[in-house]
Amino acid sequence: MTGSETTEAVWYMLVGVLLIAVALARSVIARLPMTGAMIYLVVGFVIGPAGFGLLDVSIHENTRVLRVITETGLIVSLFAIGLHLRAPLENNLWSPPFRLALPAMFITIAIMAVAAHVGLGFSVGAALLLGAALAPTDPVLASELRPREAGDDDPLRFSLSGEGGANDGAAYPFALLGVLLCLRDTQALSHPLLLTAQLVWGVVAAVGIGWGMGTLTETLVAKLRIRYAKAMGFEGFLALGLMAACYGVTILVHGYGFLAVFCAGVALRRREMRATGEEKPREALRDVSHGERRAAAKDPNLAHAYLAESMMAFSVEMERIVELALMLLIGAVISAHWRELLGWAPLAMMLLLFFVARPLAVYAAMAGTGTRWRQRLVSAWLGFRGVGTFYYLLFALERAPEQARALMPIALGVLVASVFVHGVSASPVLNWYYARRPPAPE
Repeated sequence: MTGSETTEAVWYMLVGVLLIAVALARSVIARLPMTGAMIYLVVGFVIGPAGFGLLDVSIHENTRVLRVITETGLIVSLFAIGLHLRAPLENNLWSPPFRLALPAMFITIAIMAVAAHVGLGFSVGAALLLGAALAPTDPVLASELRPREAGDDDPLRFSLSGEGGANDGAAYPFALLGVLLCLRDTQALSHPLLLTAQLVWGVVAAVGIGWGMGTLTETLVAKLRIRYAKAMGFEGFLALGLMAACYGVTILVHGYGFLAVFCAGVALRRREMRATGEEKPREALRDVSHGERRAAAKDPNLAHAYLAESMMAFSVEMERIVELALMLLIGAVISAHWRELLGWAPLAMMLLLFFVARPLAVYAAMAGTGTRWRQRLVSAWLGFRGVGTFYYLLFALERAPEQARALMPIALGVLVASVFVHGVSASPVLNWYYARRPPAPE
């Protein structure tokens, strides 16, 4: 057996053992102050250059490959989030997520960018890039904060999930503007009205395409199944196809693909909700056994709920695999650069983000909403940073490599700190919140 064959065999064994171990220990992990992401990150570090050297990925030489892999993972996660958010758009549940995803994120970007420019001496473009990378909360690592099922109206979970779904796309214009400033693209910057129109178009196109494709896909498939018993099964193919097509079409027209995929999930769930009614889809499908699934997929009363729930279940399983793969890669990258993360700048920016920028942004954005102080406090703390931050770091390195090099230790340092600090504290904080939350009115 050659050396390369031995390495391949070790890789198969390592991934297999890790998957089985996490599956068997899932209930134990859920009861402990830890997350799967913490385990994957440590394993990635150990198999990286600082450990056994089984995974040596250069963030500078493999930037595009890493960016595409990370992009794919975010697409799956954002679609899954959208499918979890089952509430009428006029419901007050939507107000906190929009406030956290827009004004709170803008405030966070401003604080972090000013600190990087004034305190660290970054150029305006690099400082804006750093702010755009650090501001969005992460949709992958915060999956445990999501609604427990579609139709769960818990305000905290709904708010944090909606925020994570929307702000990855909302951060894109700031990252793009940061790149233009870094490259001193005078042609784009000299026409501010045109640039503003392009940035606004990115949002409008994303929302329109995502909402339209999500609604059309659900309507078409449900109609084919109910009337003609066609397009049966393969919900996973439908989910992946909708994600990929929605993202691709949006990028082609210069829209923000992340926002489009999130909107597609929300729209698909919205269409299901209109057909199923106030009853939660899981309750509607409660009595459907495995052998009756094909009949349920054709039943006018169950087809919409069955389609949405099947696509969501597939997306969640895919997301877990994506989380493992991405955190192993990120762990290996950190293994190659861990010494750079030990400076004072990553620590200072991490403390500023966690204890100043995030709380100020949340409290300012939630002012006047009437939300309870405990919900604001928990929302201010549980702002996971992870895969989204890594994506925007790669985005910056790919487009403005020289200017973005200084961002890497700070972005990776904040990412590592968030995985462990927020991961360890999430369960105790949530237990405290739910133990003291007053019961909902009957």
